[in-house]
Amino acid sequence: MSRAKVHIFDSHVYIFRAYYSLPPMASPGGKPTSAAYGFANTLLKYIFDEEPSYLVCCFDAAATSFRNEIFPEYKASRLEPPADLEPQFEICLSLAKALGIPCFEVENFEADDLIATLTDRVLTEGGEVRIVSSDKDLAQLITEDGRSELFDLARDTLLDANGVRNKFGVSPEQIPDYLGLAGDAVDELPGVPGIGSKGAAAALSAFGALEDFPESLNEWETVPFRGPRKLGERFLKHRGQAFKMRRLATVVRDVPALSEISIQDLTYKGALEVEIGNLFEELGWGNITTRIRHWA
Repeated sequence: MSRAKVHIFDSHVYIFRAYYSLPPMASPGGKPTSAAYGFANTLLKYIFDEEPSYLVCCFDAAATSFRNEIFPEYKASRLEPPADLEPQFEICLSLAKALGIPCFEVENFEADDLIATLTDRVLTEGGEVRIVSSDKDLAQLITEDGRSELFDLARDTLLDANGVRNKFGVSPEQIPDYLGLAGDAVDELPGVPGIGSKGAAAALSAFGALEDFPESLNEWETVPFRGPRKLGERFLKHRGQAFKMRRLATVVRDVPALSEISIQDLTYKGALEVEIGNLFEELGWGNITTRIRHWA
């Protein structure tokens, strides 16, 4: 008997991608719509190609989360999105709901945390998960048994646990430690000065986790990296920052608002005719309706 497979969209990744890929568009009433239009097309194409029985969209509830309380500079460039993008987030949420997709956003948490919590819920029930995102943070959710995978829609690449090791040089469970050391320019996490991706992977391959990194520089000589003592010096000097960045890069797997969600709650039932009709009329998207193949 095949397992239920839940497809989870990291919505803001594709909203931002659409915004920066398409020329400006506006509804008959003057609302900017380019990001929403691109997001709609992304969802419709995915539904057409994959025909998912279970499909979810996760959204950031706001530009900030509990991580900004820990590190105010976290994703600082996103705190004030472009003026013509800001109103489109709500349109995208309404759009996904009108398409019949279960949608989730929770105050003070990021979409990554919702994705992590839903992934764990689905796996606990015996299902499988495909996370649709290009966010490297989410590689930590990939499981060794293959029941959870990460799909980069734009690049058409699928990562399993071995794929994570080939790409980053670490195992999925080491991704937070890896980002704590190497940082993440996308999320504006600085990491440890002077330790890049190769240095981070080498240190983790030698010692396993940040807690196990030795105090003795002599022990760092075993790290398969050019200048291992210098690597150790940099870590020991900025140890606190490494742990702080790891905390920021670690997804929350138990968002309280999602504690009772089951696989059946994530069923994709098809687009809602009245809601789609009203929304698309307001946005001036008459032709795109012909691309909807599944109706509730």
